[in-house]
Amino acid sequence: MSANEATARIKINRLLEQAGWRFFDNEAGRANTQLESTIKITQKELDDFGQDFETTKNGFVDFLLLDDKGYPLIVLEAKSEDKNPLVGKEQARKYAKSQNCRFVILSNGNLHYFWDLCRGNPYQITTFPNPLSVKGYKTAQPNPEKLINEVVNDDYIALTQRPHYLDEAGWKNESERPDFIQSNKLRFLRAYQKKAVLSIQQAVQAGQDRFLLEMATGTGKTLIAAAVIKLFLRTGNVRRVLFLVDRLELEDQARKAFVSCLANDYKTVIFKENKDDWRHAEIVVTTVQSLLHNNKYQKLFAPTDFDLVISDEAHRSIGGNARAVFEYFVGYKLGLTATPKDYLRKFKQKKLTSQDPRELECRLLLDTYRTFGCEDAQPTFRYSLLDGVKEGYLINPIVIDARTVITTELLSQQGFVVSVSDDTGEDIEESYKQREFERRFFSAVTNQVLCKTFLENALRDPVSKEIGKGIIFAVSQNHAAKLVQILNEMADQMYPGKYNSDFAVQVTSHIADAQQYAINFTNNNLLGSANFIDTYKTSKARICVTVGMMATGYDCPDILNLGLFRPIFSPTDFIQIKGRGTRKHNFLEHLVGDGLKASVTEPEKAHYKLFDFFANCEYFEEEFNYDEVLTLPRPQGKAGGSGDGPVVPGGIYEHLGEDIISSVMEETIGYEGMKIDRMFFEQFEDTVKADAIIKKHIEQEQWGRVIDYINEEIMDKPDEFFNLDKLRKAAGVDRRLSLREILEKAFGIIDRFKSKDELLDEEFNKFINDCKPENYHAIMSMKYFFKAYVTDNKVRHIIENGNYTDLNTNPTFTMSDFKAVPHNWRQAIPEYVKDYVPLNQFMA
Repeated sequence: MSANEATARIKINRLLEQAGWRFFDNEAGRANTQLESTIKITQKELDDFGQDFETTKNGFVDFLLLDDKGYPLIVLEAKSEDKNPLVGKEQARKYAKSQNCRFVILSNGNLHYFWDLCRGNPYQITTFPNPLSVKGYKTAQPNPEKLINEVVNDDYIALTQRPHYLDEAGWKNESERPDFIQSNKLRFLRAYQKKAVLSIQQAVQAGQDRFLLEMATGTGKTLIAAAVIKLFLRTGNVRRVLFLVDRLELEDQARKAFVSCLANDYKTVIFKENKDDWRHAEIVVTTVQSLLHNNKYQKLFAPTDFDLVISDEAHRSIGGNARAVFEYFVGYKLGLTATPKDYLRKFKQKKLTSQDPRELECRLLLDTYRTFGCEDAQPTFRYSLLDGVKEGYLINPIVIDARTVITTELLSQQGFVVSVSDDTGEDIEESYKQREFERRFFSAVTNQVLCKTFLENALRDPVSKEIGKGIIFAVSQNHAAKLVQILNEMADQMYPGKYNSDFAVQVTSHIADAQQYAINFTNNNLLGSANFIDTYKTSKARICVTVGMMATGYDCPDILNLGLFRPIFSPTDFIQIKGRGTRKHNFLEHLVGDGLKASVTEPEKAHYKLFDFFANCEYFEEEFNYDEVLTLPRPQGKAGGSGDGPVVPGGIYEHLGEDIISSVMEETIGYEGMKIDRMFFEQFEDTVKADAIIKKHIEQEQWGRVIDYINEEIMDKPDEFFNLDKLRKAAGVDRRLSLREILEKAFGIIDRFKSKDELLDEEFNKFINDCKPENYHAIMSMKYFFKAYVTDNKVRHIIENGNYTDLNTNPTFTMSDFKAVPHNWRQAIPEYVKDYVPLNQFMA
């Protein structure tokens, strides 16, 4: 047996044992320790087997993986490290049939494929599935023909909600039917939603297993997802579905939607609330971030645990490294996105530069389409905002392009210019652009003018005539707090006695229960209800001021006003924010009794206003009719080059005086650190574990809040002077730790910190799984290059600047190492690393 063959077999044995398999290794002539007493083979069989497991004359199975009763479940065909594992495909198929096995694993120790002979092609995996997962996976009996021929009518979901609704009196009586539908919350598919489901059936018929639905915000992507889930579960083509979202607040929203639509037939759970019994559910909802951190998904799940994976807001939830979670699972893949690739139709990829604010968005969109097999940029089904508006399901905004004197100068080519004096007393000019508003450039009077303009021109509620509900998007949490204060002060003047600092509310990650605030705003009970009319149940709080929480996937159909109080440079964010207002709504739904209904002349939401104070629409070249262009009152005080306001310095002190060294002592401390360092780390662990607020946030997986809280309340305080650099040193790890990792260790979420090599191996496995290189003989050379490029600044500098001759004298990664890397991967690997690998974590 060659060295490559032996290495492959050793690796495969380890992977099988890690996955908990009972198996028989035919080359070694033995079972693993769990089966020594249950598997018997004859000496003649051993003699006939020979010494080379790839050229055995009688064609024995390399590994036979057994179920809990000792029956064959999977045939594993092993190849040496320098061979493509797929070359054993047909040989494995023959073996599997002879053993009556449905499943095959093809592996060379580094690359692995899982193959369900009933479903089509081998699928690349990064870890071996465990026995329990495969046993469950086996219960699904794929029948594409049944799925293709399933009839999906407009009552496809309603029949699950209420199977005999057609026989009920409330339905049969046409005058009662609208109330019957509303009271039972029956959901019927629209024509375009049925077409979306049909497009997936047609794609399956064409042999596809990946689908992308590109649908505008407000067109019912979650309802379509429910119909698709029912389609696959009902026809027996899947047994369990994973629904990935990218925000915590969307978990519960998705769960409620699926419970409302499918609860009579299928159970839906949120994973973090059902970590021990999620296997009893058909639909599991979770955030992709909760699975991605520390590659938790590989520990929690096997590749065969889910047969259908759905990515909500796919351009976000599978962006960057998050795609590794998506690709990890075997089976069908469905992506839902509201961001059309056509938005970048005027964007030329050849002109990409690191300064172009659309570059990352372009990459994310292109990655999204590539992930779902849409290299031709055509999704499986598309239904745009314009389609929805034309067919009467959605509405377009009235855009209010409003600029103050100051914002106009910030937006100008030269920016807002101020004159300041340097340290020598010389006058110099400093320029500020719109990006620096509320970051380096502050103007209280500008915030006042923007809020006043918003309130004076906002659409009113058609029933109560109060200011219509709205969302304002601020630059930062601090900016949001300022705007809330201004809006509440102005509301007191506009409506004396009606509000008690509860007209506007900050909804950001710094605010306790912010997620519940957003839910209450949708349900019209945020800080009270019916403030103007007792029988009209609309939220007392009228404006939510946020930064990013309510930008994606947030459903609130009665929104009438959106405010862009910040510049936006992400087309994805811009489209998502606009989408918060596009849903139609009948305001009479909130009115109890018929007394006032006749007085409401326009109960249907026909439009909403989008207040654009930073020329975002102009920046993104959207073709809206600017029905109103306002001239704002000039801010009090001077602006422009006069620069009367104070200039805020950068806050950096540069010491220019002299200093000398009095003594030098040298001692090398290893990765384990000094004892006092280790005690310091334990002291930090005790401190955070004793804090009830930290404990609560971690239990709820609200990592943004807990990290903000620790930075503000615990770090750099006089008692202990905890800081991240000291904690990293005390932890004794050969790489840079994040505060989240340190907290996970303190609270027992992880048992240890992974080493740099372990993380490198994981990142390389993600690369292999995503890019699927076919140069199998060069995998180890590619891995060496990958690791060198990630960890060695000098190697990165050489490659990025094209100074390849410097590799001749480089001690860690040489010219011969570089030449061993296939030519097409010499550039592809660095590009992948730049896009998807966070280099910061590999620094010492």
